[in-house]
Formats: sequence, structure tokens, C-alpha cells
Amino acid sequence: MKVRIGIVFLVFFVSISCVKSQTEGVTLVDVPTFEQKMEEQEVQLIDVRTPDEFASGHLANAVNININDTDFKAKMEALDKTKPVLVYCKSGGRSGRACGQLKEMGFTSITDLDGGITDWKAKGKPVEN
Repeated sequence: MKVRIGIVFLVFFVSISCVKSQTEGVTLVDVPTFEQKMEEQEVQLIDVRTPDEFASGHLANAVNININDTDFKAKMEALDKTKPVLVYCKSGGRSGRACGQLKEMGFTSITDLDGGITDWKAKGKPVEN
């Protein structure tokens, strides 16, 4: 009986750990929705990847603020908290963490690109070098 309970617990834990967590107050959107948000309003577009990743291709008008830098929070605090912030990374993990931090800092309109720039490119969308 204890073995069965252990197996059920293990399966449950593994299944929920593979699901990307979403922070309350952060909108996780697909590529077409993200692209629409980029076009329809004045936004702050943030790429949280490393400078090398950014140089290899990024979205037009994106600003690179590396989530791994020690001054990441200070750079994010310099943004306008009243304007929408659109965030992306390579596949969605780092941008999810960044969005959580933005929420804690008091930003009110935060959008995260589900699948990151990897999904963006897979959909044939343009990038700049």
C-alpha cells in the first residue's frame, strides 16, 4: 500500500513539475497574440537572454536586459511601470522568471511570449541581427 501511494505521489509530482508555471497578473500568449500586442500599443519589449543570444537574432525594437546580470532588477526598475511590458527569451523559462519579478516590482501589464523566440522563428516571423 505504501508503495502505491509513493508511486501515485511521484507521478503527480513529475506531471506538475513539467507544466510551465504562470504568475498571476502575467499574460502568457502565443506568437500571433504577442505580435498583435507589439503592433497595437506603445510597449516596452524586453529580451531577457544573454547579449550573445541577443546578437544572434532578436525581435525588432527589443531591448536586451539579461536576467542573469547582477543589475537586472535595477535595469527593470528603470522601465515605466505604467506602460505594458512584453517579455521573451529563448523558450519561455527565463521570461517566466522575469515576469514574476516584474510583477513583484509593481508592473501592471506584463505579457510573456509562450515558447519564446524559438517558437517565434518556427512560425516564420522576422528577427533582426
